[in-house]
Amino acid sequence: MAATLDRDLPRAVHPFHAVLLAGTVPLFLAALLSDIAYSRSYQVQWLNFSSWLIAGGLLLGAVVLVFALVDLARTRWRGGSALVHAGLVLVAWVLGFINALVHARDAWATMPAGLVLSAIVAVLFVVATWLAFSGRRMGGAR
Repeated sequence: MAATLDRDLPRAVHPFHAVLLAGTVPLFLAALLSDIAYSRSYQVQWLNFSSWLIAGGLLLGAVVLVFALVDLARTRWRGGSALVHAGLVLVAWVLGFINALVHARDAWATMPAGLVLSAIVAVLFVVATWLAFSGRRMGGAR
């Protein structure tokens, strides 16, 4: 009987997936704040900070994307939240990569596209993180 009840419970987020997913949020939020600081001060160093923060977020985001795709394959299309989570992470990662390319341009050419993309990517990763943690049990909790 316990096995039947366990199948009805939402599956746990892998702890490594949870740490990496939670790590993307402050990196992309800091990139957004750095872009805002550049848009107000035009000090080029803020764009350098944004570029490095975006690169770090993309590195963590790539591993999160792999975890999300594995989780999606494990659910066999039964879990709609796994599909939405994987889709959000994929879209956020692709937009983050485009944002990194925008930030590679000349400092004056990055605004306002860099700021808008940073805001969209930060919001998408916050929503993906919220979706991954909502309604799921963590680790070994039953």
